[in-house]
Amino acid sequence: MRLLSNSYRSKAIAGIAAAALLGLPLAACGTDDPAAADEGGTSTPAPVAEVNDLSGESTAVLLDSGFVDALTSLKLTPGVVGDAELTEQGSLVFPITGGNVTYYEPGSIDPYVQGKIDHQGSGFSLTAGKTVVELTNFSIDPGTSQLFGDVAVNGKPAVEDAFLFQLDGRTLKPLQNGPGGTAILEGTKVEISPDAAALLNDTFGTDAVTEGLLVGIATITINTK
Repeated sequence: MRLLSNSYRSKAIAGIAAAALLGLPLAACGTDDPAAADEGGTSTPAPVAEVNDLSGESTAVLLDSGFVDALTSLKLTPGVVGDAELTEQGSLVFPITGGNVTYYEPGSIDPYVQGKIDHQGSGFSLTAGKTVVELTNFSIDPGTSQLFGDVAVNGKPAVEDAFLFQLDGRTLKPLQNGPGGTAILEGTKVEISPDAAALLNDTFGTDAVTEGLLVGIATITINTK
């Protein structure tokens, strides 16, 4: 890996990891095999930076009023699972528990941000009468801007590693320095995936959950030290 000064390396890793967490659209249509991407047989390019063990802080999603209204119209009550929190301001907060990110020079490999970001042991629920759907153990794929997770219905596993949300980072605000050596990025849209829309409609007997429905806006806080 190319050597960087300590200050530059810290900023680079913070920005790279945050970009990955936010699921920015990063040429996700490329091959999953870096070595196969080069038909000439040359070696895989060296990464600009790597974060081999992501840990701490959180992904918070401020729920959109339209999403809340949709839940109300469907008589669905949101809740939290495991280590997640629902703040008074209406944000669902999921602790970051691990993962890894590798960042390559843009154009040298496709996708140029690779890895995963885990939020194990937390999630949120939707309840209607006696039916409870839990979405948990979120994992973000930065190369595809997709969020996956496990689905349980009334306590029984329904789908594992389901494509639940699409992440749109085009509305991302500039990186901010946070307290205690953290970096904060805000503005990525979290939208219902086609798979999640179909699953929720089928479970709750409706057709009101639509693909692309805006769930909320994400704020990512990560450790940079």
